[in-house]
Amino acid sequence: MMQDELKQLVAREALTYVRGGIVGVGSGSTVNFFIDALATIKGRIDGAVAASEASAARLRKHGIEVLELNDVSEVPVYVDGADEITERLYMIKGGGGALTREKVVAAVAQKFVCICDASKLVPVLGKFPLPVEVIPMARSHVGRELARRGAEPELRLNYKTDNGNLILDCRGLSIVDPPALESELNQIAGVVTNGIFARRPADVLLLATAEGVRTLGPLPL
Repeated sequence: MMQDELKQLVAREALTYVRGGIVGVGSGSTVNFFIDALATIKGRIDGAVAASEASAARLRKHGIEVLELNDVSEVPVYVDGADEITERLYMIKGGGGALTREKVVAAVAQKFVCICDASKLVPVLGKFPLPVEVIPMARSHVGRELARRGAEPELRLNYKTDNGNLILDCRGLSIVDPPALESELNQIAGVVTNGIFARRPADVLLLATAEGVRTLGPLPL
């Protein structure tokens, strides 16, 4: 199967976790297929909270009401992809730059369903460059602090997040303790957040393979 076919397959499977109410929607190419699938059952939901302006626009195009997170009391399920994910369901996210809003919606959601193709499953995080969102005035300071921790930070050129901030993409990290590194990097002054999703990992991973969709829960610690 082609990669887009795998993405469509896993996006449709994620509909089984949508049981009405408000749906949290992430961002990225796989989530775009989920939004398209969600449109087929839009009459069963009350609306969506989007983690990016691009996703919000796609939802509205399908006639799905987009709500502000501040205006909803609960988000039963949040569906999003990942750039890398381990069997403990720790992730690197933010290749599309929406990591902060994705992390906020994930924190609110009662269940986080990650949808990926099998190429995203890795034994250790870090081959994919780790995105770090920083406020503009702190770019150089944060870059030095990241380099001191063994990273090779690179400014994402000609890019600003939906929050008006910058992204430093960090290569050279082997992330053996994702929750600890997530917390440590977030303590650097000027960091908004980083793309490690380990303190609030996914609850379920739907993994698209040539043989079909596998459903994984997190391995025990």
